[in-house]
Amino acid sequence: MKTLQFRQAIAEAMSEEMRRDESIYLMGEEVAEYNGAYKASKGMLDEFGPDRVLDTPISELGFSGIAIGSAMNGNRPIVEFMTFNFALVGIDQIINNAAKIRQMSGGQFNCPIVFRGPTASAGQLGATHSQAFESWFANCPGLKVVVPSNPNDAKGLLKSAIRDDDPVIFMESEQMYGDKGEVPEGEYTIPLGVADIKREGSDVTIVSFGKIIKEAYLAADELHKEGISCEIIDLRTVKPLDYEAVVNSVKKTNRLVVLEEAWPFGNVATEITYHIQSNAFDYLDAPIVKINTADTPAPYSPVLLAEWLPNHTDVIKAVKKVLYK
Repeated sequence: MKTLQFRQAIAEAMSEEMRRDESIYLMGEEVAEYNGAYKASKGMLDEFGPDRVLDTPISELGFSGIAIGSAMNGNRPIVEFMTFNFALVGIDQIINNAAKIRQMSGGQFNCPIVFRGPTASAGQLGATHSQAFESWFANCPGLKVVVPSNPNDAKGLLKSAIRDDDPVIFMESEQMYGDKGEVPEGEYTIPLGVADIKREGSDVTIVSFGKIIKEAYLAADELHKEGISCEIIDLRTVKPLDYEAVVNSVKKTNRLVVLEEAWPFGNVATEITYHIQSNAFDYLDAPIVKINTADTPAPYSPVLLAEWLPNHTDVIKAVKKVLYK
């Protein structure tokens, strides 16, 4: 094993795949000359040259469309958005073209493309730069949605996403790029659609994904001191979602808390809640609790932002609620 930052794991995954397959290239704002806005493509221009690492104009609609057309003609582009907030400018291309072209062409065209970049909040960046769109993209048939929480998962999942023959939304976090973690030395991939039990437990299941899962770990550490055993499941892939892993865990613990950095209406936690009550209702000893942000745009004020964003204290309260403590 070796220790890598999250950004290094991303760069390593892209570079390894580009060495393996010449049809893969990277494009986006500042990915080349500047080594990426978050240095997630550092050194790639030097190795692969300007034909395969392309700086684009500030036009997400334009370069997303170019990448989709390229994918339909045999290439496998990786498109970096400086933030998925900016992907809204190009969402017509993603939803109406990338996600639908295989079906609408009767299978004549597929779209092997990865759209990647940071999602959700990253401190005091204001309401238009602090939005989590995982559930938006997951709602659209034809798209796969991946949200890793650590360098090991990021590398293995990104390699699988690049090899996938369908469009994949790969969502990272500005606040995780400096995170360090152990990554295997050799070649490896992690299949899409398979959740991971990060911690075994017996009293309650906590399901989460992305950077907010760190709050679940903090909560579990505090609850352990009180004799409460938390099982933590990292979904890793939101679409397809590993329902089986969650159901099996709930059958063991009989209680479920879902932690997600998203607005509370119609999100991933809502879908999980519905599925569990439909398929594991008889195993539940308490109502499911889901934890989300406040139902408002993200505030800029640090005091208000702290109240808006879920934290480990919220998780502790939710766990004690389902345990009737």
